[in-house]
Amino acid sequence: MATRKPVTMPLRAGGKTLASARGPSSGNSGGEEVTVEGEIERVTFESAESGFRVLKLARDGSPGADLLTVVGTIPPVAAGTRVRVRGRFERDRKHGEQLRALGVTELLPTTLVGVERYLGSGLIKGIGEGYAKKIVAHFGMDTLRVLDEEPERLAEVDGLGKKRSDSVTKAWREQRAVREVMVFLQAHGASGALAGRIYKRYGANAVRIVSTEPYRLAMDVWGIGFKTADRIARELGVENDSPARMQAGLMQTLNDALESGHTCLSVEDAVAHAMALLELAELDAADTPERVREALRALVRGRYVVAELADGEPLVFLAKMHAAEVRVAERLKELAGASARPLGGAAQAVAEFERRADVELAPEQREAVARAADNPVLVITGGPGVGKTTIVRAILSVLDRENIDFRLCAPTGRAAKRLSESTGRPASTVHRLLEFEPKRSEFKRNKQSPLECDALVVDEASMIDLTMADAITQALTDGTRLVLVGDVDQLPSVGPGAFLRDVIASGAIPCVRLTQIFRQAEQSLIVQSAHRINMGEPPLASNRPDADFFLIERDSAESAQSTIVSLLTQRIPRRFGLDPRHDVQVLTPMHRGPAGTVALNEALQAALNPTGPSITRASRSYRLHDKVMQLRNDYDREVYNGDVGEIVELNEEQGTLTVRYDEERRAVYEAGDLDELALAYAVSIHKSQGSEYPAVVLPLMTAHFVMLSRNLLYTAVTRGKRLVVLIYDPRALSLALAEDRRGERRTRLQARLRG
Repeated sequence: MATRKPVTMPLRAGGKTLASARGPSSGNSGGEEVTVEGEIERVTFESAESGFRVLKLARDGSPGADLLTVVGTIPPVAAGTRVRVRGRFERDRKHGEQLRALGVTELLPTTLVGVERYLGSGLIKGIGEGYAKKIVAHFGMDTLRVLDEEPERLAEVDGLGKKRSDSVTKAWREQRAVREVMVFLQAHGASGALAGRIYKRYGANAVRIVSTEPYRLAMDVWGIGFKTADRIARELGVENDSPARMQAGLMQTLNDALESGHTCLSVEDAVAHAMALLELAELDAADTPERVREALRALVRGRYVVAELADGEPLVFLAKMHAAEVRVAERLKELAGASARPLGGAAQAVAEFERRADVELAPEQREAVARAADNPVLVITGGPGVGKTTIVRAILSVLDRENIDFRLCAPTGRAAKRLSESTGRPASTVHRLLEFEPKRSEFKRNKQSPLECDALVVDEASMIDLTMADAITQALTDGTRLVLVGDVDQLPSVGPGAFLRDVIASGAIPCVRLTQIFRQAEQSLIVQSAHRINMGEPPLASNRPDADFFLIERDSAESAQSTIVSLLTQRIPRRFGLDPRHDVQVLTPMHRGPAGTVALNEALQAALNPTGPSITRASRSYRLHDKVMQLRNDYDREVYNGDVGEIVELNEEQGTLTVRYDEERRAVYEAGDLDELALAYAVSIHKSQGSEYPAVVLPLMTAHFVMLSRNLLYTAVTRGKRLVVLIYDPRALSLALAEDRRGERRTRLQARLRG
């Protein structure tokens, strides 16, 4: 998609040496960028996975014992290699002064001893010190050129042999390819860490892909946004108003829409957003909007984008989202219209369940069970305290009595564990149930290899996005029953679409909405307040010592922060006996500001875990026993976006740590992976979906006004089981209760289900 100017980049740079930069004692410690040259004395740590390395560098012009520590994401290098390092000095609490590398360029060794040491360092598989001496003795200062240009001549070296020389040639080419990619990427604006990620994603194809399709980086490589990809593209010669850049901007706009939950945009919105993203609105050319529209038409012709007319308005979808939405609508209608195996003994099974569980179902609960027996597809929705779990248990009793083979699942591990505990039956995540394959990024269970069961119950269905709904419905055969259970009044899924809302609103799928709050739940102020919030009314307050919901009024985000620290360090542990790190979760609407996740995590880390071994990454410090959250799905480690754990091991020197997520799961993080983690003493309300906590502390301030809505507040309050403390500004509470944003997401699933 991109045009580029020719780029030539030598693998090694020789010639005149730059003046060596002095160390931080000479005034370079304040973040000023410096360049130093020298020879690597040794590599004290390296991770092939992340590319993080710690080097000891003998700087040109410095005494031999005065070694400089260089750290960062660095291409594979060996002792004896001459390098030019661009970076900034910093002071590490344990290791003292070190140079944080921003870029490392390999230089030609200038002596025979340097060449020999370089080859014998172990970097090249098959060459040790002995063979290095023989090779350099034979070729002299021409050794590296021979390896690059005439590797077949290695057979001339006494004792090397054809088999070993072929192996050495292969290893040499592989490590040169890695270095070429890293040098190329760093020369075109990618930091060492990003260059490592790009190479990990594309391998030996990285230079070709970045050169010809630089905008793919924003789509394929986690941590690279469109602005970074755009900067690299501009370095490669892509013009500001080129059609390729416009198409990339439109694709990014549609991907950004997915991040906001929309499956489609109007053409006008897509063009306007793309022009803003690309800063094309600043151009004087009157034909720019039409040129962007033509770029959009080219994407439609290329089948990257699908255009559709809805009620007279032209809409555009990413092709994969359009296909998924169409498939979900068609498959749901097929499943709902299929004849499932009849359940004749439902009434008797319910009676047996009531006797065994010592409960009496309310009329609407009985209706839900009866409709589950009568309908191949059913939605059960309702707020806290209305008995959704009891209904699921009753439905399972009916399925048991009729010898129906069923499965239980939920979108997250936490929700699946809770479902299993509440029903006494095995439950799994959707990904595990459908047998997700990380390397191929697809599910084993699909239309060709469906699930082997007669019924599927999916809990926390409000969290199901369009992609997950597509995977679930495609994996079911005709006649398989599907029961979707969830609270439609909570925040919609993190991923695109509003699946549960659209299914219910379509009227095409049978739905039971539970409204009766049961006696035990009626005594909870959390339950009562949640239902009041859902109706736009303020929550209830109480000063009773045994109350489970408290209101604390504060007039600023700063005072809210100090109150939160006081609550977690003193008041909640003393009064309720709850552990502030494991039992109490601070939820907040935003990341920025004194009452946002970033500032609250810093304050709570300082208060709850102030000392101990730590690793600093950018401006973020991770300390042993910190509470942390995974920020993206990592199928290789089997940890997922929103998983919360504790740092149980930490190696300051190597920059690695281990997080325990539960009894079965531990994940090791290298230095280059740490931006996948964030402190989790405070998390966003969106990240809390599907979780329950013994206690929730929630600030709601006017500084959060951009995010405030009724279902955001409702979702946060319903996360607490034993205690909820709302720290609020009355104006912010009024704003949240007045704002109902459930209709924000643009989708077409509801209309497709209606036919």
